[in-house]
Amino acid sequence: MEKFQIETAQNVGIHQNVAGIGDRILAYLLDSLVVGCYLILSFMLLGALDLGMGDQWALYLLITLPAFLYYLLLEAFWNGQTIGKSALKIRVVKLDGSKPTFVNYFVRWILRIIDVSLSSGGVAILTILFKGNGQRLGDMAAGTIVISEKDLVSVNDMVLKDLPTDYVPTYTQVTLFKDSDMQTIKGLYQDAKRNGQHNIIVMLHDQIVKVIGIEPKEKPIDFVDTVIKDYNYYTQQM
Repeated sequence: MEKFQIETAQNVGIHQNVAGIGDRILAYLLDSLVVGCYLILSFMLLGALDLGMGDQWALYLLITLPAFLYYLLLEAFWNGQTIGKSALKIRVVKLDGSKPTFVNYFVRWILRIIDVSLSSGGVAILTILFKGNGQRLGDMAAGTIVISEKDLVSVNDMVLKDLPTDYVPTYTQVTLFKDSDMQTIKGLYQDAKRNGQHNIIVMLHDQIVKVIGIEPKEKPIDFVDTVIKDYNYYTQQM
């Protein structure tokens, strides 16, 4: 699954998982089913009522309005999710990871006409595949992206791990971090070591130094490793 870079408040990089195109298609199909069932039941109710032609058209417009505004209203008032997105554990966020504004949701909703409605989803699929970062036209215009919130963390990815009984911590300031921050740091550190990305380790070193306000004399790779171990030590003492 593709990854998407987001910055935390402490400027430590987090890799959010971009929602896969399969999940997005399934979410769309579920949402279409919900809208379709709503319209069928509404029209059946409308047909059962003995109304004049003028009243029927007025009710028809009133009934179809929620279906027309389905994506805009649910995403705007349900924190970036529709029923389909919630079921697939995906969500619309801004490029910096924050919650979109109503304007962001409105822009991506308007462009559904091109992305989805007029092309039966063809434009959206092609854009997502060729753009390479999970954005359709509406996302690009609105500055949004759809991320996956599925739990991909394995036991080996957890922050805590066994330390030697005689381990002596170096940096007490690591307690400024939260578990989620340290898990992110550890994940980036392990990936960087595995892939030989020294620049990522240097970036982690610099950002951690800013957060905890120290001037370490260790090499960046040793410093980040020590920080992770120290956090493990203090967490296990709680």
